Amino acid sequence: MKSSISEDLGCRRGDFSRKHYGSVELLISSDADGAIQRAGRFRVENGSSDENATALPGTWRTAVHLENPEYHTRWYFKYFLGQVHQNYIGNDAEKSPFLLSVTLSDQNSQRVPQYRAILWRKTGTQKICLPYSPTKTLSVKSILSAMNLDKFEKGPREIFHPEIQKDLLVLEEQEGSVNFKFGVLFAKDGQLTDDEMFSNEVGSDTFQKFLHLLGDTVTLKGWTGYRGGLDTKNDTTGIHSVYTLYQGHEIMFHVSTMLPYSKENKQQVERKRHIGNDIVTIVFQEGEEPCPAFKPSMIRSHFTHIFALVRYDPHNDSYRLKIFSEESVPLFGPPLPSPPVFTDHQEFRDFLLVKLINGEKATLETPTFAQKRRRTLDMLIRSLHQDLMPDLHKNMLNRRSFSDVLPESPKSARKKEEARQAEFVRIGQALKLKSIVRVDAPSGLVASGICKKEPWEPQCFCSDFPHEAVCADSWGQALLVSTDAGVLLVDGDLPAVPVFDRTLPVKQMHVLEALDLLILRADRGKDARLFVFRLSAVQRGIEGKQAAWSRCDCRENKLEKTKGCHLYAINTHHSRELRVVVAIRNKLLLITRKHNKLRGVPGPSLLSPLSESPVEEFQYIREICLTDSPVVMTLVDGPTEESDNLICVAYRHQFDVVNESTGEAFRLHHVEASRVHFVAAIDVYEDGEAGLLLCYNYSCIYKKVCPFNGGSFFIQPSASDFQFCWNQAPYAVVCAFPYLLAFTPDSMEIRLVVNGNLVHTAVVPQLQLVASRSDIYFTAAAAESEVLSGGSSKGASAHTSPQTPPGGEAPVFPSSLGEGEIQSKTLYKIPLRNLVGRSIERPLKSPLVPKAITPPTSISVGIAAIPVTHSLSLSRMEIKEIASRTRRELLGLSDDGSPRPEAAPKPKSKARKQSEDSRGASTPGMVRSASSDRITSGSLESPSPAEANPEGQCAPPGSDQDPGEDGGGSPVRGSSPFPLTASSDEDIIDLK
Repeated sequence: MKSSISEDLGCRRGDFSRKHYGSVELLISSDADGAIQRAGRFRVENGSSDENATALPGTWRTAVHLENPEYHTRWYFKYFLGQVHQNYIGNDAEKSPFLLSVTLSDQNSQRVPQYRAILWRKTGTQKICLPYSPTKTLSVKSILSAMNLDKFEKGPREIFHPEIQKDLLVLEEQEGSVNFKFGVLFAKDGQLTDDEMFSNEVGSDTFQKFLHLLGDTVTLKGWTGYRGGLDTKNDTTGIHSVYTLYQGHEIMFHVSTMLPYSKENKQQVERKRHIGNDIVTIVFQEGEEPCPAFKPSMIRSHFTHIFALVRYDPHNDSYRLKIFSEESVPLFGPPLPSPPVFTDHQEFRDFLLVKLINGEKATLETPTFAQKRRRTLDMLIRSLHQDLMPDLHKNMLNRRSFSDVLPESPKSARKKEEARQAEFVRIGQALKLKSIVRVDAPSGLVASGICKKEPWEPQCFCSDFPHEAVCADSWGQALLVSTDAGVLLVDGDLPAVPVFDRTLPVKQMHVLEALDLLILRADRGKDARLFVFRLSAVQRGIEGKQAAWSRCDCRENKLEKTKGCHLYAINTHHSRELRVVVAIRNKLLLITRKHNKLRGVPGPSLLSPLSESPVEEFQYIREICLTDSPVVMTLVDGPTEESDNLICVAYRHQFDVVNESTGEAFRLHHVEASRVHFVAAIDVYEDGEAGLLLCYNYSCIYKKVCPFNGGSFFIQPSASDFQFCWNQAPYAVVCAFPYLLAFTPDSMEIRLVVNGNLVHTAVVPQLQLVASRSDIYFTAAAAESEVLSGGSSKGASAHTSPQTPPGGEAPVFPSSLGEGEIQSKTLYKIPLRNLVGRSIERPLKSPLVPKAITPPTSISVGIAAIPVTHSLSLSRMEIKEIASRTRRELLGLSDDGSPRPEAAPKPKSKARKQSEDSRGASTPGMVRSASSDRITSGSLESPSPAEANPEGQCAPPGSDQDPGEDGGGSPVRGSSPFPLTASSDEDIIDLK
């Protein structure tokens, strides 16, 4: 049996290369006589240097994203300023002052209350979200502990001065400007020095065409928008300039031919004064490609770190782009396509502006700028500490410093407290308005919504999924999912087919189509076992409409020596040799599958061609003893097929790697935290060399693992290693290059693998990840009333985020379902091919296609034959319809401003009714009711993988962990739950 493209992508999605982000070169410039002028080391991005190189997933033409967008990172302006919140000041154990801001907010009016906290220190800011529970109060000490700040010289004290908001806004503005100024330098054919380029008095027609593409020509005198350092009163910096507004960012271009020109001054100091002090400069070079190439060392500037070389080809009306970045600038995207030629001018403009914005943000992380920012933050925070601490000693209200974040005021002081909060909010709102007026706030994003399809946009896979999912894996285009009702095969809204009954409680599973294998871990206390089945035998049972297998029917499929196992993992690249490592308490069993020597490739073994059970094909290799029971386990493939394979395990406060051949363990990473919640260890392969993404608590760390050498190996600190913090503690992390997706109980956080930069945060209330080894499946649930109302909480609050309740007033949070109400669930799918940028031309074959379908035949066959196309059309149409309605409500737009309607898809009502009837007949009503009760009674707080029952670990630890937590959300049925949600009611930008 051949593997599906989906499974093939799943095996390779951890492969990536930084070479697509350029390579560092020593660039030397010389004058016309050949004398060396300057030299410098720059990372050069020119698409793929080798046109014959094998294409890697997602690297040829990736999606274009702003990295660390302000509408996701400027928390204080967005969630705190102008809202009731608490601010604290204190000293850490090293006597360095810090500030803490805490608020209770509602995630984008989705009725998901949560605490947001910002910790201000000289090293930078740290932002986290903490779950809200109406029965559990949260103290300042517990918030700081979540940020790994457990020891203080003095306990934090609360600041009551409303003017503190202005100081904290200044601190946040140190992260970088919301608006940008870019230099634009015109270079004629053959010019080799900056004096020659800056002396070009006027530009060519193609240069004027390029300027028109960048933005609008504006008159500087009297200009009231962002001026980028140009004179808008006396015309001393020119009469005109080029300006544009892109995704809420105001951009002023310093165009060399528009700045003052002096015939007497050959160096054109006035022009160099502006362009030479820009971090990013565009160089528009005329002439054909063979002409002398531009080099950054031609420009004498200690401030410019990034050069974008643009050439125009009149023969095919296209632009070619090349990027030079100073060596110390961290990697930033998007990577250039191969070849880096753009025939669509609007696409080129979007790519260029996003690349330049991301580049300037990345430059601010270089040592030069980071040290300046660190010194500025240190000075500002120490100044605040000196000004505030004497007043706090006099103020008796500082006794609230270690009280609850939302203290209940006594009745006698309630009026006084409400008056103080009203004044606090009034001053904050005035500051917010002032920031908007002076055009230095991310509020401009409200008018810049861009309706485009994102790679992570989900498709509705099953509109009514009434079961509690434990784990799952893709089988063709269907999904084999373990539920509270047994293991079911689900293919969209077709009736689910039972495969195993509930006597076999499956906690982990792998569907290996290429090997004709199904691996299951059935967990029932001490009787936990590993089972292996032939997929072809399971498929024959489905086609023959056989009864679901019970535990007794699987006696011949048990793997020996696996009794009591609580976790297992398989190697990602099982095309070599399938390796299975089973964890039984602190013991690891290494099991391999025997090769088919006759064919020379993995496949069904000839050892037992007539046997329905493939147990005989597996052989026990060795046993390895650990010091403790592993919580997370991942297999890492070595560069050869010799003795260089690794096992990464997480337990206690550490990640270790174990040599499969010798059993020798090495310390990979020690976690410096009082409490550790292990999430995942993901094996990734950069240019064939293994690396690991270690995820725990809020942290994610990339470690490169060097190859073995004679049975030993070492972990070498590398410049490619990096670490970052999630905004919310995830329970599962999925890698699909170029993205990392973190799943929390009510949100999905999406970052880039190469640098950890944030690209999107999607609010999905009660989110539960179901499967992620190939395509990503998750459920989102909501009460029926919320589904019908579209999940809108417009009547609940008119604010972006709910204010901290004065007195004992409780915040709004989702109400529990009443007795007899049914929690609706929708199963969504994010195709892996969308994330990694690979197109699949042929449809995947579903195991459900051959089976008989209940009448009416025409409807059922139609759904079975074109499930992918139907799902895509339905999802996109409904997403845009809901988005347009939501946008009209929030922005007050008329119906005329809504997006163009697409052709309505065929209704699914008949098939959906048959599906519901079938499920109702096969699934007892008590199971559905129990499932609903368990969902609604769960709190927003996510149990950690380290503390959870090992039975709940259902994902292959080599890639991620599929949790067993309850999940759901409030999507409109059949539509995407989170692209409809912008980052706030103010920032309606991400409407799809």
